[in-house]
Amino acid sequence: MIEPMRDLASVREATDRLLGAAAGMDDSGAAAPSRLPGWSRGHVLAHLSRNADALENVLEGRPMYLSAEAREADITRDAHRPLAAQLADVRESAARFQAACAGPADWSRTVELRNGVTDAAARIPFRRLVEVELHHVDLGIGYELEDLPEEFTDREIAFLAQRFSGRADVPPTRIVAAAKTSADGSADDFAKHSGEWHTGGTEGAPVTVTGPAPALLGWLAGRRDGADLDTAGGLLPALPPL
Repeated sequence: MIEPMRDLASVREATDRLLGAAAGMDDSGAAAPSRLPGWSRGHVLAHLSRNADALENVLEGRPMYLSAEAREADITRDAHRPLAAQLADVRESAARFQAACAGPADWSRTVELRNGVTDAAARIPFRRLVEVELHHVDLGIGYELEDLPEEFTDREIAFLAQRFSGRADVPPTRIVAAAKTSADGSADDFAKHSGEWHTGGTEGAPVTVTGPAPALLGWLAGRRDGADLDTAGGLLPALPPL
């Protein structure tokens, strides 16, 4: 069950974590490369600010972005600002998004995002949570996939598995989160949970992909190459870009 108000609280907490960590950088750190090809950390911060505005647009019935070109131009324009300006923009745009979500709303209605994608309004807070959490990791400032809240990791794996479900270019795939065992034989704290999901099409040889949940999320979200996942000797499915 989607609980938008609960997700909004998680968005606030995740935003505070990101802002607190990013405040430890200086202007040169903000200008340094992020983990996303071609983007500096400033690009990531600028994207987070403009994404908050874009999701506010969605909730208020406006186009998410004027165009793909305008989206890219806004990020490029804002990417090279001093760190203080970047953090203020992330904070203020996040507050505007929270305010847009706080008013009376029909969370059951369908809203339109980019490229004709539609979703329930109730899922918009979770979509924002995904942006904040994964892009915090993308900044490369000490927050890793293994640091993500366990519930978030499971939900995002399920969301991405659903996204790739029915894709003819992805073989039928069973995804299994299993505890990663430490050298002393105990389960790592971040991987004590387990779960199972299914994705892909119906043609081709089925594949089972097993590993710690953070590693599975990294593969599904395009943040890791999946080299540390177990496929029982089979080929790791190549996933379409997000």
